[in-house]
Amino acid sequence: QHWALPVQFPICTEAKELLEMEGNQITLDSLEKGRDNPAFSSEGEERHYEEFGDPHSESQEDRRKGKGRFSSLSRKALQPASKARHFCKAHAKVLRIVFLGLLGVAYLCYFIAACYLNFQRALALVIITAVVIFFICWEIFKKHCGAKVLLLLRPVGKCFQKCWPWLKWLLCVALLVGLIVWLVLDTGRNPEQLISLGGFCFLVLFLFAFSKHHGAVSWRAVFWGLGLEFLFGLFVLRTTPGTQAFQWLGDQVQYFLGYTTAGSSFVFGNTLIEEVFAFQTLPIIVFFSCVMSILYYLGVMQWLILKISWLLQVSMGTTPTETLSVAGNIFVGQTEAPLLIRPYLADMTLSEIHAVMTGGFSTIAGSVMGAYISFGIDAASLIAASVMAAPCALAMAKLVYPEVEESKFKGKASIRLAKGEERNILEAASNGAATSVGLVANIAANLIAFLAVLEFINAALRWFGEMVDIEGLTFQVICSYVLMPVAFLMGADWADSPVVAELLGIKIFLNEFVAYQQLATYKKNRLMGLEEWDGNRKQWISERAESITTFALCGFANLSSIGITLGGLASMVPQRKGDLASVVLRALLTGICVSMLNACLAGLLYVPTQVGDCAVFFSNNNFNSTSYTMYTCCKQLFASSVLQNGTLSFTGSWAEQAESVLWLKECCMHYNHTSCAGTV
Repeated sequence: QHWALPVQFPICTEAKELLEMEGNQITLDSLEKGRDNPAFSSEGEERHYEEFGDPHSESQEDRRKGKGRFSSLSRKALQPASKARHFCKAHAKVLRIVFLGLLGVAYLCYFIAACYLNFQRALALVIITAVVIFFICWEIFKKHCGAKVLLLLRPVGKCFQKCWPWLKWLLCVALLVGLIVWLVLDTGRNPEQLISLGGFCFLVLFLFAFSKHHGAVSWRAVFWGLGLEFLFGLFVLRTTPGTQAFQWLGDQVQYFLGYTTAGSSFVFGNTLIEEVFAFQTLPIIVFFSCVMSILYYLGVMQWLILKISWLLQVSMGTTPTETLSVAGNIFVGQTEAPLLIRPYLADMTLSEIHAVMTGGFSTIAGSVMGAYISFGIDAASLIAASVMAAPCALAMAKLVYPEVEESKFKGKASIRLAKGEERNILEAASNGAATSVGLVANIAANLIAFLAVLEFINAALRWFGEMVDIEGLTFQVICSYVLMPVAFLMGADWADSPVVAELLGIKIFLNEFVAYQQLATYKKNRLMGLEEWDGNRKQWISERAESITTFALCGFANLSSIGITLGGLASMVPQRKGDLASVVLRALLTGICVSMLNACLAGLLYVPTQVGDCAVFFSNNNFNSTSYTMYTCCKQLFASSVLQNGTLSFTGSWAEQAESVLWLKECCMHYNHTSCAGTV
């Protein structure tokens, strides 16, 4: 048993010395008072050398004295910093109030100066400041007085609950009568809007026919969702404040995305970003992704998502998890939004998972929205379509796949939002830019692949068509015939329906990126004032059809997105792969119809753009280049001209214009018409 014998180590005396020093360990208080740590002081070193000796005693002693003086001076120099740190910790709350107060005073001075110098220029600053102050005051009021106000309103709430059974029916009847009266008055001026209304009703009934459980549909969620979509669309497309606000917001987004040029021109050069699509559009996704990452780090996006999800949850009666994910889809993509509720996915019901998938298919991500805006697609319409899709997606998800299970999250007060792991704003910006690289590569690869596949399919179809004397058979032609009734039901003119159907087919069977790119080409042709028809081919579609198509294409609902959605969700909850696969096709169909419902609503609420006085336009124009306004005015002039027996005359207001013949000659230089023969 020698292993049990005590063993003497030569270092035991030093260990004993260190143990004795434990009672004199340095602390923050002793550092503030300037107390020396014996373990590193000259006394500790002297005791050590007295026991073990030192062959270089003189040199070591001098060195020891020098080190002792340096250590003492360092401690004395650090004492003010330590005291300052302790003071800041002890008075952190007061210092924070003082700092915020000074910051507020500085901003107030800046705000007053901006308003005094030019109030019209500072109007946007006034609105932003008012909104921020309102929400700050609301949070303060809710924190300090919310409980008291709820206590005071409790009797009113009880009375309201007693009256609610008959009051809700009275409210429903009033809303229905008001809607019918408004539709009669509004569609009386533009009867073509009734087609969009009929298409809206048809799509809702179509989805109800495909419902998983017809008897379990929550009609509260359906009607509230469609009602919120309609009210928001009415505010954006029909009211002056809503139209101006979203137009202003769209313009600001365009200006903001224009800053991408500073980075992309430095990296790629001006020539490439002006001529090559990849260098012109794809860097916008990098910039937008970087900004979104910063907003997530600052908590701005979480705050917005929580407010929108609260509104949807309270009104529609949906659970917090599915509502939060759908609200997140307004800003982020179909695989990023479920990350907000990742800890809860394993326990969600099939109906809730279906709602999460539908939200992803019905909207587009903010990053790719920037790319579509760079194409020339109307920014206000894209923003409105994304926001309108959220309540509609929840409503249609609950119509197609109603809840028949007991959700673990029903009645749950709140859901915790996952936060990023970034430690500072620079890391957040860097991570956002780095994350977008995969998205950019994915978009570029898909564009190359899908456009190549589309060209191959068209070549094959042309070959098969030529075998039976059918010329020009392509995938777009097939889509234009198959989906033409759907395009017409959404509100497009019959002449524009083949083009709208073609774009819709490209969006569903390929992806929306290619479809938006082609829509942008049609829009550019119209704005350039080209002839509407080039032989049998339409070169552009009407503004109404453009608006309807913009809403119809706004969503990730295409066949290639099935793999993206399944792959993203399965990586978060691998144990539920079977459940995910069982509902994904229903979610895809629902997502496609949600975009079409938005398009129907856009057609119902569309207001034609009024062309100004064409005589004034012609007087101030030199006819060197064409535009859509010139095309419209020339068409009016052509329609009013009468050529009889070689004599040219005009009807209506054009007969009073002395320069009508001259203007007609100028129009004939750009456009063909039978009246042009009288100007020769």
